Amino acid sequence: MALKFLSYERSSLLSLGIRMFDLLLYATCGVVVFYFQVGSLDFPLRYQMAILWGVLLFSPIFYSFGLYRSLRGQRLSGYAQYLFMAFIVLMTLLAASAFATKTGEYYSREWFFLWHLCALLSLLCVRIGLFHFLAAVRRRGLNHKKIIVIGCGDLVRDLVAAVRDTVWSGFEIVALFDKFNKDMTVATVEVAGMKVQSLPSSISSYIREHNIAEVWLVLSLWNREETDVVIKELNQNVIVVRYFPDICGLHLLNHAVTELFGFPVINIIASPMTGVNRLIKAIEDRVGSFIILLLISPLMLLISVTVKLSSTGPVFFKQKRVGWNGKEFEIMKFRSMPVDAEVHTGAVWTTAEDNRATKVGAFLRKTSLDELPQFINVLKGDMSIVGPRPERPVFVEQFKHEIPQYMHKHLVKAGITGWAQVNGWRGSTSLEKRIEHDLYYINHWSLWFDLKIIFLTILKGFVDKNAY
Repeated sequence: MALKFLSYERSSLLSLGIRMFDLLLYATCGVVVFYFQVGSLDFPLRYQMAILWGVLLFSPIFYSFGLYRSLRGQRLSGYAQYLFMAFIVLMTLLAASAFATKTGEYYSREWFFLWHLCALLSLLCVRIGLFHFLAAVRRRGLNHKKIIVIGCGDLVRDLVAAVRDTVWSGFEIVALFDKFNKDMTVATVEVAGMKVQSLPSSISSYIREHNIAEVWLVLSLWNREETDVVIKELNQNVIVVRYFPDICGLHLLNHAVTELFGFPVINIIASPMTGVNRLIKAIEDRVGSFIILLLISPLMLLISVTVKLSSTGPVFFKQKRVGWNGKEFEIMKFRSMPVDAEVHTGAVWTTAEDNRATKVGAFLRKTSLDELPQFINVLKGDMSIVGPRPERPVFVEQFKHEIPQYMHKHLVKAGITGWAQVNGWRGSTSLEKRIEHDLYYINHWSLWFDLKIIFLTILKGFVDKNAY
């Protein structure tokens, strides 16, 4: 009987309870860490004010990251990523406040970091537990939402299959209706094992009689008139209506629904590097490149001397490349060829048979050590540590007419390493496969994905059979 509290109708109370518990847990972690660090609960006023300021910032930041949306249909891994990013922003704002008020010296940095690490791990454990608890409850038939779907086609089939594969989400599709086939014979039409019915003459009556919580419209963008008719009748009910636009035939990239001038907008092609994502990527690149340059500076000095002694010319080689938003920049490399290598040939696509490199240059290319100066490009903001590899303008002009969606790779900054590179698509390998991997990276970008690519780059080493 106690589990009835978790019914769909009581879910708002559960959500409020979670928010209050989060604030209490966050503040408690600050007190507990202080106790274990100092051995006393004699909590100074300045530490109390720091925790109070953190609590005031906590809820707005978590809300802006969507961390208080329903867990229905969410991936736990995706939720964990947003939780981590919310804590990064929270810690940054608290540190900035201390800097602005010149009070940073009055707080223990160790306490500050341990407080937030403890809070992050505690909240993550709570969410994992809650996620599995609600999943178990929903498998027992509680906390369910009854859904009807109006539409037809492959998208409906995929949607029904997805809901059935995730029983723990608490969504239950009870009926499928096709708006455009009122005279169909019900027995002959099925989608994912469910019979498709003609739309009832009164959808409002059906919703009331069957206690429907939500209506999902899966209709084409082009069927405006039919969609308006359905929505007009649904407006007579107090019910959640979700619209799944049928855009499967379009070439989508980082698509999402946003708002512009107060109007809902579907982004069909967009860059993931906006808002908080752009800030996270910038911090990752600047901090990462600065640390890496400090670590590899002795190696770069040794390579510089070797390049200078091996052949006449400058140590560094600079070349125009196309980067973010199609803008050109000068990429830096250790020079691996004689200075007059392209005087007679012009721009040439490098292949395994290319013998223009010096002996030292050939080694640098094979080991990818010639790419190290590009961390300076990253520090300057021209490139990222992770992203699609940049090409020369002359090749970009050629490839954009030959390879579909080629120019979409420029929706993010070019990178030193990337998803295509760690999967072996570099050198004179398939450009189509390379672009396919680059677009996959843009579609699935996250801080964790970047860290995975960096780890794979280190794990697999810098030597590659396609590097020349």
